[in-house]
Amino acid sequence: MSGRFDLRPGETRLTAPLQMQAELTFIGHIESPWTLSDCPRNLAQARETGQGAILHILPQFRPALEGIGAGDALVLLYWMGHAPRDLLRQVPRHRPDGTGTFSLRSPARPNPIGMGVVRVTGLEPESGILRIDAIDAVGGTALIDIKPHLPRVDDPPDA
Repeated sequence: MSGRFDLRPGETRLTAPLQMQAELTFIGHIESPWTLSDCPRNLAQARETGQGAILHILPQFRPALEGIGAGDALVLLYWMGHAPRDLLRQVPRHRPDGTGTFSLRSPARPNPIGMGVVRVTGLEPESGILRIDAIDAVGGTALIDIKPHLPRVDDPPDA
């Protein structure tokens, strides 16, 4: 998607065309209750709603679910394909002065990759279904990867 959304005052766009340099393989998709108009801004807001989500893993990737169980914390990477990809400076509603894209967790970025740490609430590996506690992605969002969350490794010192 070209990302031609209206700019807020103080926002700037990339003027040169994006140079595509990588390929991704989607491993499945996210089924969530959210649309573009009502999607929570982050996982904390999504959890406050009490609504979970379902990960649908494609058949060829289901063997990779071995070792995942209910209660596990996972890092999900997902492709937020509806987001603009050319914003360099953004003025989000919670930050009236604005700032550079790389200092925000907004989906609007050169590579609209979402990341969230979620909790597995149920698992049906044979059918490729993982139920999770919450997600801040619209229904149908492509899933890029699943990794275990390891607090001793993932959390910076003194976090």
